[in-house]
Amino acid sequence: MNYSKKGIHNKQKSLHATSAKLGRKLLLATLNLSLLLVLAVGIIGLCMGLGIFKGVIDSAPSIENVQVTPTGFSTFVYDLEGNQTAKLISQNSNRIPVTQDMIPEDLAHAFVAIEDERFYEHNGIDIKGIFRAAYTGIMNGFHFTEGASTITQQLLKNNVFTDWTSEQGFADSMKRKIQEQYLAIELTKTMSKDDVLLNYMNTINLGQNTLGVQAASLRYFNKSVNSLTLSECAVIAGITQNPSRFNPISHPDDNAARRKKVLGNMLDQGYITQTEYDEAMADDVYSRIQVVNEDAEESMVNTYFVDALTDDVMNDLLAAGYNETQAFTLLYSGGLKIYSTQDPHIQSICDEVFSNEENYPANTRWYLNYALTIKKANGDFENHSTEMYRAHYRELDPSFNLIYDSQEDAYAQIEDYKSFVLGDGDEVFDESINLTPQPQVSITVEDQSTGYVVAMVGGRGAKEGSKTLNRATDTTRQPGSTFKIVAAYAPALDSAGLTLATVVNDAPFNYANGRPVRNWWGDSYRGLNSLRKGIIDSMNIIAVKTLTMITPQLGFDYVKNFGFTTVVDRKEITVNGETQIFSDIQQSLALGGITEGVTNEELNAAYAAIANGGTYIKPKLYTRVVDHDGNVILDNTEPDSRQVIKETTAWLLTSAMMDVVTQGTGSSVNFGNMAIAGKTGTTSDYNDIWFSGYTPYYTATTWAGYDNNTKLRKGDERNVAKKLWRAVMAKIHEDLPSEAFQMPSSGLVQATVCARSGKLPIAGLCDGTLRTEYFAEGTVPTESCDVHYQGMICQYCNLPASEQCPFKVGGVLELTPIEHPNLQQGSATMQQITNADGSVSTVAVPQNQSATCPHNAEFYAQPDALAIEEQQRNEIAAAQAALQQPPADAAPAEGTAPLDDSDGVPTE
Repeated sequence: MNYSKKGIHNKQKSLHATSAKLGRKLLLATLNLSLLLVLAVGIIGLCMGLGIFKGVIDSAPSIENVQVTPTGFSTFVYDLEGNQTAKLISQNSNRIPVTQDMIPEDLAHAFVAIEDERFYEHNGIDIKGIFRAAYTGIMNGFHFTEGASTITQQLLKNNVFTDWTSEQGFADSMKRKIQEQYLAIELTKTMSKDDVLLNYMNTINLGQNTLGVQAASLRYFNKSVNSLTLSECAVIAGITQNPSRFNPISHPDDNAARRKKVLGNMLDQGYITQTEYDEAMADDVYSRIQVVNEDAEESMVNTYFVDALTDDVMNDLLAAGYNETQAFTLLYSGGLKIYSTQDPHIQSICDEVFSNEENYPANTRWYLNYALTIKKANGDFENHSTEMYRAHYRELDPSFNLIYDSQEDAYAQIEDYKSFVLGDGDEVFDESINLTPQPQVSITVEDQSTGYVVAMVGGRGAKEGSKTLNRATDTTRQPGSTFKIVAAYAPALDSAGLTLATVVNDAPFNYANGRPVRNWWGDSYRGLNSLRKGIIDSMNIIAVKTLTMITPQLGFDYVKNFGFTTVVDRKEITVNGETQIFSDIQQSLALGGITEGVTNEELNAAYAAIANGGTYIKPKLYTRVVDHDGNVILDNTEPDSRQVIKETTAWLLTSAMMDVVTQGTGSSVNFGNMAIAGKTGTTSDYNDIWFSGYTPYYTATTWAGYDNNTKLRKGDERNVAKKLWRAVMAKIHEDLPSEAFQMPSSGLVQATVCARSGKLPIAGLCDGTLRTEYFAEGTVPTESCDVHYQGMICQYCNLPASEQCPFKVGGVLELTPIEHPNLQQGSATMQQITNADGSVSTVAVPQNQSATCPHNAEFYAQPDALAIEEQQRNEIAAAQAALQQPPADAAPAEGTAPLDDSDGVPTE
């Protein structure tokens, strides 16, 4: 520094110079302007920030409209005794709400200790926690892994800001956080801490598709939340932070570490003592969880009954006006209570019998469904279906039908198939092998007095999932001879004037299209038989002739009224480009030969109508459906019923079907000490076997057959339906008082008739064929027997002799009555005749419908009548001479039925 006089003078001069003064002023102005600019920007930024903040707050839901009470609840199914039998859930609905008094104090403290230790002190947001999380994040290199959300904020996040998982970045996340904190403060002003905590515990995701502490308690410990121990409370509270990572089933070690932290926090915060901590830590809680899990996984698959029940409820919700989305949401997440008609005792019996392999034929066979996805060497995918698999093996064996004698055989052939279709570099990407035991079965049991379906089984073998094929309700099969009752005999007795004593001739008979009707026992015929006998022995020709007499249209109308929804009056079906029209208004309806088949449930309901005195009640699987608030939304308590046949008709059918069980085709089902009526059913090709029967208590129908319509093998396979029916019904009635079927108090009478004609007996002629039969009042026959005849008989044609008959002799004769006009075409015989031009034609020749021999005036008007007479005389002489010859070895009587090769009972 120059402190000389000259230096000081120069310095003063420079300070007072004009340019220096201007520079300093400019610098000061620039500094002031910059300061003002920064201040302005700051004010503007603050205003914008406040505006944005206000906008975010203003766009938040109004606290008045915020609903933090959880929605989406499990639906429960209860049986007749009030036991829970199923829980129906969809995504975000496996929740069972509980009230404050059910929450253990330890559970509430556990959640607070691990999730929000200052919960009872803050106003909805934890400022201290926010600063702690920020500090920790900064110290960790700006990795903010520690949360600061309070229980109140988490409640809002789970119930209000449910779309937080789809946030598109920091701005969305920050907006939601601001709104969440604002609403947390507002919610704390209007809701108590206990209510906030309760709603939180009813909402929180706790793994294994459980929402809320009650659902979690049942899933992990199989008990209500109010019974949880301290150790168990800590397990559940420990799941919250990461339900996948801390799942106590799949990651027990991780959960155990988290449980230790929960208990440690509870100890530090004064909620538990050291002794309680030590006892909880010593608890082997995870072993219990694994045991419960094994049982829970088995029970997660709904039963066949519940599958059918949910279908009915769904259909009824749609009928009540809900659309499909609304109905599905209500059923699976509406918190409904469905009160079913299932009887737990009877269902248990059915399950036990149908799961017992000893009740099935030895050498179970297996039906394969197969799917294969191949990843080709070039990265492409190639799919193979069951149809492709079958087509491949049918090229080698045209009879191949996917049925295997053992599972080992199936797996071996699958490996051969894969060897064939896999090329170099190819690999199996996915494979599905489903082997189902065969023959398959089903049963429906109904209380005929109420229409309640009390038990149901839809298949044999392990049920792998819910909504799998239910053979009691989902499949339609040909009903066989069970349809004889509902399509032929019920309408015949009810409105067509026929009786159980009415006689029909079991003789060759053709359908209208010329195809012969065949009896189940072969090509022999049994002649004149009553309708009762036709029912007892399940005689096909008798049934078809009965329906032909009353008309197939009448039979079809009765079938529809019996509740069958699958029969069709007209249906167009296109096969290979050709359209054909099918109708069930056919003679084959009598034998169950219908277009679509029937379900077990509907066939059983038809027989239940007969058991119920002719009153049909639409089968029901539930009585009431109640919503989450206790309102009845479906009331099914009143029976949907109608009278389908007279009470007297029902009793007559019951009387005949009792004989089926005591002396006919159904005798093997008779378990004694109880009145039983029923009917066997077998299709002509042995694809389907049925038994429908009832007692004074219950009606049950069993079915057996192959899923792919393979023919049932002789022996045990053809008797399995009757065997299962007897096993189930005998057990059901084990402790029930023995009862008889109650005859109506009026409307029925008894009368004696000739068994060969079904008409009033002629004294001295019908004495050996008398039978007492039941009749509806007004249907007792008034005509005398037209089968037994005494008088002059033509020796040549064995008919009553005409006045001019040259071969008349006195005697007694059994005649074949003249058939109903509707039967004459079908009873005609086919004969070949030679036409005038020498050609040969086949014509139908009606049976002789004359009551006397043909030797009348018309006969003798023929030019060669005397020559014909002489020829007939010679034939009579030859026949008489033959009778004097020694008899040959006696052959079996025509009409003797072969015996069933398993139990001695005639098969159909």
